[in-house]
Amino acid sequence: MQSVTEPPSSSSSWQEQRRAAAEGLADAAARKRAAEAEQAAALLREFAAQARSRGLRTAQLAARGHDGRSTYRTGVEGWYLRRNHTLGVGLDGAFYVLTVPGGLRARFRGVELAASDPPLVVGAGGRDGESIALPELIALRLAAGDDW
Repeated sequence: MQSVTEPPSSSSSWQEQRRAAAEGLADAAARKRAAEAEQAAALLREFAAQARSRGLRTAQLAARGHDGRSTYRTGVEGWYLRRNHTLGVGLDGAFYVLTVPGGLRARFRGVELAASDPPLVVGAGGRDGESIALPELIALRLAAGDDW
């Protein structure tokens, strides 16, 4: 009696096609993210240049612990991008997420921040009303001056 299943060669070929298609989609998504991050980085470099030329006061950016209460020194000078001080921009236009695990050692030594790839939409995927296009956020930040 013959089996009604397809021969193994066509099954493995179908799996290879699906795997290749999935890898292609993942590669396209990664390229899109990289292009958006580069576009956002250019916007932030321009923001830093405008903030300097307008004389906006800089600050030593502080990071907050996940508990929301503790703050930690970062050694990064720049501007807060959000009013709640969860995002910052360094003097060179680098983008920083200012939420860190923290801990006792960080309390005394501070934390070392690594620049992150900036998004074109800040807060995307968050709760309603928390997302904003980066160019709009930059315009609001520049318009607010030192009253941010």
